[in-house]
Amino acid sequence: MDMFLKDPDAVLDYQVDWAAAISGGQAVVASSWAVSPVESGGLVVLESGLDGAMARVRLGGGVVGHVYEVRNRAGFSDLTVDERSLVLRVEDR
Repeated sequence: MDMFLKDPDAVLDYQVDWAAAISGGQAVVASSWAVSPVESGGLVVLESGLDGAMARVRLGGGVVGHVYEVRNRAGFSDLTVDERSLVLRVEDR
């Protein structure tokens, strides 16, 4: 799990590269993002997308001093599912 710092006023892009997880003709066919905890003024998903094996998310907001887990859940063409997490700590920068 990777940890990143984010200013509450920053709008930043993050990504998960699923290429290493793909084998034998598999393809990433779905991607969803979730932030925990969900709270007033907290970190939010503004946009997300899938470009081949690259899952992308744009995040905004967050409460100073709080730590958030951002999970990307990917669905593959062989009907398997996998998940990766990022951790963000919000600080005035």
